[in-house]
Amino acid sequence: MKQPATLHASFLVLCMSSISMVAMLGFTAVAVPDVVAQDSSASGFGPLDSTPPKDITPQEIINRFAAREAEFAQARDNYTFRQAVKVDTIDQDSGKVSGEYQQVTDIAFDKDGRREEHVVFAPPNTLDNGGIMMSPTDFEEIEHRLPFILTTTDLPQYDVTYLGRQRVDELDTYVFEAGPKRMEKNRHYFQGKVWVDQQDFQIVLINGRTVPQDTRPGHEDLQPPFTTYYEQVDGKYWFPTYTKAEGELHFAAQNGALSQDVHIRNTVRYTDYKQFRASSRIIYNGQDIPNDNSNDGKPPAAPPK
Repeated sequence: MKQPATLHASFLVLCMSSISMVAMLGFTAVAVPDVVAQDSSASGFGPLDSTPPKDITPQEIINRFAAREAEFAQARDNYTFRQAVKVDTIDQDSGKVSGEYQQVTDIAFDKDGRREEHVVFAPPNTLDNGGIMMSPTDFEEIEHRLPFILTTTDLPQYDVTYLGRQRVDELDTYVFEAGPKRMEKNRHYFQGKVWVDQQDFQIVLINGRTVPQDTRPGHEDLQPPFTTYYEQVDGKYWFPTYTKAEGELHFAAQNGALSQDVHIRNTVRYTDYKQFRASSRIIYNGQDIPNDNSNDGKPPAAPPK
């Protein structure tokens, strides 16, 4: 999140697809599993068992789930879905929403199988009432880091450390800490905890934040910590279905203006996953040839008698 250019005090810039917020010194996250997961009395989270797993090494687990995530990344590119983003600023005194950004987008395919986005709901953006605006980093975060995927190709960029095993609701999971080995200029990364299902070797929960964040006074572009939940929607792969981030963003004093804190609440919902099935065309000498297999799964018509 960034401050509007007309403001001199500290404020955030929020993104449509991923919510980025600016924070200098004081940032408070709200209700993140990283905290509650350490408390065995927390609803849905069992105690963390840090003893090494049996019959498999941590590195073998990492390699297996990265390979499965690579499969999923390719599969997800063949699904349509709806993405609903809401970013709210909350008034510190009343607790009511003071500014809001909303956008609902259908991720679909055109007739030639190319991926495209259709905005189906986008009321007027009033975030400037809360003193912030969306930044390019925010939109990038929504698309790439809130629905985090750690594939075999991504692994060389990250340090992944085994933390232990933990029961989360009805799932037995392995827990890892993940963060970038090094940060390249003009690139952003996920840093936080990752829960991996012990049976499917896929990510089922993440809690972390986007790094690095621009904390230069007057140029702040910050993102709050976020939690993303995944569900198995097709009986095979775990898809991101819900992200929540909430916290206080602190903007440093500058140019004679006082420092300012902004309370942000962000949610992203991913729904209506459907596998896309493209119809094929056979072209010979520039003309379409009927394709006997393009009958939408219906049995072939009976031959004429």
